[in-house]
Amino acid sequence: MVSETIVKDISRAVDRDRLLSTAIDLISIPSPTRSADKISNRLSEILQNDGFAVERVEANWPKAPAVVVRFESGKRGRTLQFDGHLDTVHLPYVPPRIDNGILRGLGAADMKGGIAACVEALRALRETRALPAGEVLFTAHDHHEGPWGDKRQIKGLIDAGYVGDAVLFPEYLSNRLPLAGRGMAIFQMTIHRTGEAIHEVLRPADLPDVLGTGAKLIGQLGALGKQISANAHPYMGNDSVFVGQISSGEIYNQSPAQCHIQGTRRWVQPGYAPAARAELETLVERLAETSNTQIDLNWQTRADAFSVAETDPIVLAFQNAHRAIAGHPLPFGDKPFVDDGNRYAALADVPVLTHGPNARGAHTTDEWVPLDELVRVARVYALTAIGYCNC
Repeated sequence: MVSETIVKDISRAVDRDRLLSTAIDLISIPSPTRSADKISNRLSEILQNDGFAVERVEANWPKAPAVVVRFESGKRGRTLQFDGHLDTVHLPYVPPRIDNGILRGLGAADMKGGIAACVEALRALRETRALPAGEVLFTAHDHHEGPWGDKRQIKGLIDAGYVGDAVLFPEYLSNRLPLAGRGMAIFQMTIHRTGEAIHEVLRPADLPDVLGTGAKLIGQLGALGKQISANAHPYMGNDSVFVGQISSGEIYNQSPAQCHIQGTRRWVQPGYAPAARAELETLVERLAETSNTQIDLNWQTRADAFSVAETDPIVLAFQNAHRAIAGHPLPFGDKPFVDDGNRYAALADVPVLTHGPNARGAHTTDEWVPLDELVRVARVYALTAIGYCNC
């Protein structure tokens, strides 16, 4: 347990105005995925001005090298990593503004506010000299948001040795501590027929119907979803198939030559991605044969499933820190979305936890986060490092 004195010292050291200034600085710079060079440079300047030694690690993306800081205690202990992505989804840019204690702007929730909280946690640790052992490794990078990014910088950082004994991710999940997360893939199915698009009244009687085949395919995916929902995990939920987009044709009375379907496949069993893909391949092959069409499947595995033990040292340290700040531990639960924790768990085999501010509007043009939540996260992260690194 962290002493009351250290809790008070860390709480005082987290500077609300300084944290807000950092968050505004980051939100003020547009950074859609694959274009995080300017914000990476600005974050480096902020950290250097604070007196931290900053490394710029190419990590498979020379356009915007990752930002890395090591804050060392000088004593042997564990390394806790704070990791965050600097890129945002490709939506119209919304500049930062403050509204009654609420910070708004593109990236406020996902996840520039969280990164600012991590930076403030580092400052609080340095100013209080409260880190008893080990070190905190801070990493920030591009290439997170899909489908524009492929998470290459995560792999590059791990391959170069920039990975902690455990990793915290300040994504917008605050009401439970996720001890497991599902794997996820994005799929696109394109249904073709020979020939060009044609007016409905001129189409031959035997012309394959790509849109009707698309409707059948969606129905079959729905049936598959019901079947695989039996694959369940107490913290993850269950396997699923989701279709979010279907497009075909140019006008209402045209028989189109193509139909596009896009969605996600999620699973609870680590390593199940190849089998999940094979299920879809079998489904589309059979439908293509009976519909006299060609169906192409494009599959992108975004992350694998993972789990963390309730008794892992990072879980215990986090819960102690959260209890010290909020007065209670968090209930255990699932992580409904995929974040970079899935990738670290799969590639680096380290325990990963996602916890961030109670923010809203991720992947929309109305992102917002209460400033009080950023202060809370900075305090929890600093105290988690104190408890975890002192092995």
